[in-house]
Amino acid sequence: MTQRKLLLGARLKRLRRDRGLNQSAMAEQLGISPSYLNHLERNQRPVTAGILLRLAESFDVDVKTFASEGGEVAGADQLAEIFADGILSDLGVSRAELIELSDNAPTVAEGIARLYTALRELHRQPAGEEGADPRVLITPETWVRDYIQAQRNHFPELEEGAETLGQGLSDPLSVAEPLRRRLKEAFGVDAKVVPPEMLDDASQHYDAQRRTLLLSGLLRPENRTFGLAYQLALLEFGSLIDRMVGVARPPDAGSRSLLHMSFANYAAGAIMMPYGKFLRAAEEHRYAIDRLCGQFGANVEQVAHRFTTLGRSGARGVPFFMLRVDPAGNISKRYAGESFPFSHFGGTCPRWNLHAAFQTPGQTIRQIIETPDGQRFFTISRTIERPIRPDLRDDSLLAIGLGCDLKHAGRIAYSDGLDLLNTPATPVGPACAICPRMQCAYRATPPAGRMLAVHENRKTISPYPFIPA
Repeated sequence: MTQRKLLLGARLKRLRRDRGLNQSAMAEQLGISPSYLNHLERNQRPVTAGILLRLAESFDVDVKTFASEGGEVAGADQLAEIFADGILSDLGVSRAELIELSDNAPTVAEGIARLYTALRELHRQPAGEEGADPRVLITPETWVRDYIQAQRNHFPELEEGAETLGQGLSDPLSVAEPLRRRLKEAFGVDAKVVPPEMLDDASQHYDAQRRTLLLSGLLRPENRTFGLAYQLALLEFGSLIDRMVGVARPPDAGSRSLLHMSFANYAAGAIMMPYGKFLRAAEEHRYAIDRLCGQFGANVEQVAHRFTTLGRSGARGVPFFMLRVDPAGNISKRYAGESFPFSHFGGTCPRWNLHAAFQTPGQTIRQIIETPDGQRFFTISRTIERPIRPDLRDDSLLAIGLGCDLKHAGRIAYSDGLDLLNTPATPVGPACAICPRMQCAYRATPPAGRMLAVHENRKTISPYPFIPA
């Protein structure tokens, strides 16, 4: 790392902006002059090993990730998907150009991504709906998801407060009971389980005037516990969450409210599963989900989501990515502790066994997959039940998929018995429109920007054969 010049100006500038600092404030924390920081941000000076160490100490930065070559690879992947669209594919923008843009002008890259997202949302608007404010075309869900992912789904301030609180609420017999007592003793809040008819379409409701938290009787036990932790997070960390939302600068009221709720959800999970205790248990039990569910009184989805947040500097867990889908293939959650091998704007590759989990409810499906660039991932998929079941029909299942770089698979119990080096990997791709794999019988759409090679006297394995670039 010290043998090459590290020109990391764009990443320094982005880090400073994300922390809400001006150059003088950041320079003071790093122990350098504002003019020197200005030179670093303009790539007129290389970042030294000493500066990297100060970044790690002052801003909880992972030095290896921050200084790695290639910059923000996810940004380049996202740009590749955008420039594969039919309206841009004829430009023939190279991968090298996209990497250079995401690394040296991340704000410009983010602007391109926002415009493309708005365009996609515009196409989804009902016909005849004109005159909409273009600022609302980037939905709150999209903005919040992208913001959380930009932080690698890890928020040190919330972790610290939740860990201190969660450790003090430890009870070997019940997770929910100490949460209930804390709400009552610290804030005078009574928690009650009530018939669902009292809540209409809500699963829980906090009556601030009566200091009462109402939880639906249809909630599963682990989700009642999470409901208690969520309300406690709002009361314990209200000012901190408000400050974090302010730093994030959401573009509208809807995004602000959703981000506030997302931070409270994050804190609730961290209260139930305090960082240090959870990481030690995860490593000891080799990320066996059911074992961790039993120890922390959580459900499968809560534990899986917690896996993706273990990014504390000096105490990192396996960097998992996670998706949640319904039987129709709609993605309702998408988190990554590190890289994410699938499409940012579309769905998943049909060759990944995530959707096959619906055929074997309750069982864990494991699979080694390989992306077009040769990177291999170890993945597991399984069904989960919805937090609340409004009727008796048997349609309450969702599926989650977890994965990590294959080099981490030996740390995971589900890899036992697999020859990780010699087991054939299933070739997968990001999205059909940008997938370069030619011989794929699962291809659903032709590749963008490629000339089709269809011949009337010859049928190929792929329904859309194309001429390679």
